[in-house]
Amino acid sequence: MTAAPTQVSLKKGAGTRLGPWVWGALGILALLALWEVYKFLGPDDGVLIGETRVLPRTSDLAMPHIWEMVARMFQGETQATTADPLWLTVASAALLSLGIAASGWLVGVIVGVGLALIMLRWRVAEWGLLPWIVLSQTVPIIAFAPVVRSWGNQLELGIIEWQDWMSVAVIASWLAFFPIAVGALKGFQSPETAHEELMKTYAVGWWTALIRLRLPAAVPYLLSAFRLGAANAVIGAVVAEVSTGLRGGIGRILIQFAGQASNDPAKAWGPIFGAIALGLVAAGSIALLGLTLRKYRRTETAS
Repeated sequence: MTAAPTQVSLKKGAGTRLGPWVWGALGILALLALWEVYKFLGPDDGVLIGETRVLPRTSDLAMPHIWEMVARMFQGETQATTADPLWLTVASAALLSLGIAASGWLVGVIVGVGLALIMLRWRVAEWGLLPWIVLSQTVPIIAFAPVVRSWGNQLELGIIEWQDWMSVAVIASWLAFFPIAVGALKGFQSPETAHEELMKTYAVGWWTALIRLRLPAAVPYLLSAFRLGAANAVIGAVVAEVSTGLRGGIGRILIQFAGQASNDPAKAWGPIFGAIALGLVAAGSIALLGLTLRKYRRTETAS
């Protein structure tokens, strides 16, 4: 008698897990179909409102077919017979950018969680730091990245020599720490007042209450903050690579291949696909982290 409800619950659980993947795949297919439909029906010069172009041109130079872009990924990067396939070049650049973004994300986690703990411990620190944390994100990264590189080259760190990729990692961490700091602070402040009063009743110390009460309650907020921080770290790494001129990363070949788009328009989309893959890997890594913390995510599933 109990087997039927168990089977129903298992099927419901499997459907719940597969639902986001199915909808995600359908969304990608719909986007690809929309691309081809607009290319077939849209005007060659795009859609204009007055003198403003609100939708792009549909020529082969501006909008290659999906299958042309995919096929180009498996062709050589150049016309040379010994050239590596384009996908290998893009993958190598994406891996370099991913490593730099991961380094920046890790620094952003340390700084962001550290600032959240300081603001949690002292209310005056929250009043003083939070406005500056928000203000820090108004700095134009494309102009700030060369400054960071210049400062880094002047640093003396003993036997450690400052590398250009470190400047890119600093920019990535600069963008990553903001959502992590704000999300961690919100999570640490999320326990109910009754639970906090119970801890005080038992004379539980601040650090013990943090570990036993606040940290488990903050897990849903931390995962969302880590996910946003990872996405920001990828964006910061790509933009900083462009601004600092770092070779070998996805940002560099984005600019390089864009300059060749007039002769090879499908090639310019290769690093764009690589940048998309970077974002998916970053978000997927945090999703895997979330699987290990499922028992602390009841508030997410309930909502």
